[in-house]
Amino acid sequence: MDLTSYLKEAYIFLRGESWMVQVFVIIFLSLLFDWAQKRIINRLYEKLKKTHTYWDDALVDAMRLPLSVLIWLIGLTYAADIVSNRTQAVIFEAIDPIRHIGVVVTITWFLTRFIKRAADNIVYKHVLTEPAYDRTTVDAIAKLLRLSVIITSALVILQTLGYSISGVLAFGGVSGIAVGFAARDLLANFFGGFVVYMDRPFVVGEWIRSPDREIEGTVEEIGWRVTRIRTFEKRLLYVPNSVFTTISVENPSRMSHRRIYETVGIRYDDAGKMGAIVEEVHEMLKNHEEIDANQTLIVNFTAFAASSLNFFVYAFTKTREWIKYHEVKQDVMLKIIDIIEKHGAECAFPTTTVHIPDGLALAQTGESGSSTGQADTN
Repeated sequence: MDLTSYLKEAYIFLRGESWMVQVFVIIFLSLLFDWAQKRIINRLYEKLKKTHTYWDDALVDAMRLPLSVLIWLIGLTYAADIVSNRTQAVIFEAIDPIRHIGVVVTITWFLTRFIKRAADNIVYKHVLTEPAYDRTTVDAIAKLLRLSVIITSALVILQTLGYSISGVLAFGGVSGIAVGFAARDLLANFFGGFVVYMDRPFVVGEWIRSPDREIEGTVEEIGWRVTRIRTFEKRLLYVPNSVFTTISVENPSRMSHRRIYETVGIRYDDAGKMGAIVEEVHEMLKNHEEIDANQTLIVNFTAFAASSLNFFVYAFTKTREWIKYHEVKQDVMLKIIDIIEKHGAECAFPTTTVHIPDGLALAQTGESGSSTGQADTN
């Protein structure tokens, strides 16, 4: 068979089976568009990452995967339309609903990704050059926006499938009571999280503790159901949000100062030096660069203890940092010791003194085991 005859037969075949060529062209174009958009978006993203705008790089990054899925979804469904027109198979009747639902799902996916990445940028981007935003507030707004997008998309999908939205909402109102009873704990946690977001007794990154429960650590995440806390043993603690509506929560991260409250004892033999020691300790604290003299500052002789004369030190440091606070406290305690020793006194420790009356002689036992002592001459 010569080349001319071969080409003629191929032309006749393709003319009768042109739908195959169309399907091939559509798939090829889908592949080409997907390849082109990936290269363009990757280059654009690298440039936009360097800008100071929160939303531009988040928008481009959020559309990467959804755009690729959308291109292939449209291409494959239109190719399936061509095959459907050729074969008239019943299965291809589902192409239009699949295309419509796929587009809605893809757009929903893109919007939720965009909201999440924009929220991350607002919290973390340019932290050194711009004021930081409160992560708890940003997370709450982002979650509400994502939830709104998902609910709206679900209603659009139901409408696309032929269900009446008004009927769905009416059914939801009737069944809401039953769902409320069945999921009351889940709803309690949801509203507990909402209360935490609104009242803001604590935010992400703060140290909290509860006198009512064994809860203490740093808040890592405030979810809609549970709050994740990292304890000081580096363990994760998951606390249902409903718990925070029934317990008291202490937030040490928001303290204005840290307190030094210590009792110091000196010997009874140094009672005459107590006044001078107390006065000098008070002066030392008043002039200490890390002690806030504008807050309550007390140094007073307070008690005749069993083996010591006690005075107490009550003052507030300027720093709130836990590590630096202990450094300041150590410096204060060492200076108090120096002041006590400077006055020739000593810090007391528990002792027992036995007083022996005059004229009382202790019996001594000799080698023979007999006792010897003072003789009574009377």
